[in-house]
Amino acid sequence: MKQKIAITSLSSISALGNTPDEIWNNYLSDKSFIDYKVFNGKHTPVAQIPERVKTELKELRNSDSKYRALDETVLMAILASRDAVKKAGWDSGENFGINIGSSRGATQLFENHHKEFIETGKTATLTSPTTTLGNISSWVAHDLKSKGLAISHSITCSTALHAILNAVAWLQSGMATKFLVGASESPLTDFTLAQMDALKIYSKELGEYPCRALDLEKKKNTMVLGEGVAVACLEVGENDKALAYVEGIGYATDDLEHNISISEEAKCFQESMKMALQNTPLDEVDAIVMHAPGTIKGDSSEYKAIQKVFGTSLVAELAKAPLLTTNKWKLGHTFGTSGMLSVELAILMMQNNTFIPVPFVSKQTIKKPIRKVLVNAVGFGGNAVSILLTL
Repeated sequence: MKQKIAITSLSSISALGNTPDEIWNNYLSDKSFIDYKVFNGKHTPVAQIPERVKTELKELRNSDSKYRALDETVLMAILASRDAVKKAGWDSGENFGINIGSSRGATQLFENHHKEFIETGKTATLTSPTTTLGNISSWVAHDLKSKGLAISHSITCSTALHAILNAVAWLQSGMATKFLVGASESPLTDFTLAQMDALKIYSKELGEYPCRALDLEKKKNTMVLGEGVAVACLEVGENDKALAYVEGIGYATDDLEHNISISEEAKCFQESMKMALQNTPLDEVDAIVMHAPGTIKGDSSEYKAIQKVFGTSLVAELAKAPLLTTNKWKLGHTFGTSGMLSVELAILMMQNNTFIPVPFVSKQTIKKPIRKVLVNAVGFGGNAVSILLTL
């Protein structure tokens, strides 16, 4: 890293809520915020945003005639971006870049328009412009009156962390001094859940923890979908408002062995972690927020990659290894947003010097203050990203 990159604010909406105190208090609980709702005629575990936040989204939709045709992913991004920019102290009309992506994009709206077309042979006038992927950043830029560039992208479940990579490149090049980055996802539809079910990765578990993310002894896949948005403000250099700093970045792509999975020992993660840690002694990494989607292969391959990189048996020598955690057992897998929600967890753990464990995983010994945390994300296609954060 040529220059320090400060994270000067972060805002999110997920099943855990939308305010820092609420989110942190919910992390301190062993409770999962996954609930059962009916999709495709079946009770299905999902993680929804709170009803009061949905009310805020409705109010936002009705506040401007142009917003009434927008997908929920866009409205969530606008709501979170307003909050993040306000916290960072950025002014309306300022020159800052925006890179907010999504794995699925305007899922709900696209499916509704397609259903209408199948039934009537016609579609609404605004179908195309309101379902393009670039829709998210463009509308956020419009809402915030930003004078910088607006980029959207989809790199499956590592979308949000790729947004950080992109922003760091712009900031370090001197082409921008501020960037708003993140992802928004609203994938809880019959069709999307049917797709995950068809892949045989969706949870059929009942009880307290439908998603068994990081449980390396599980015999069934237990991925659960959640909805959410998370955005952060990045700025160049030291900053009094900094929540944390980006100290290292890494990325890699696996050779595809299968349409949905990464290699047995997640070579992409090995490479991305090594790149992010190239200037950092391994014993300085206090914790890793894993991608760990709750699938058998997804969890185990990332775990093996960590073993390879840190050169230790993480089971036998926990005292020498970083603490391992994930948040998907609690708030579901939010596709493209998941990496930024992991960044949020990492920052909260560092700020509060408190490790958030997975309750059904063997207890780990906290050996020292939590000052450096590595965050991982990967998606279909083996597009891995690792971000090293420090206070």
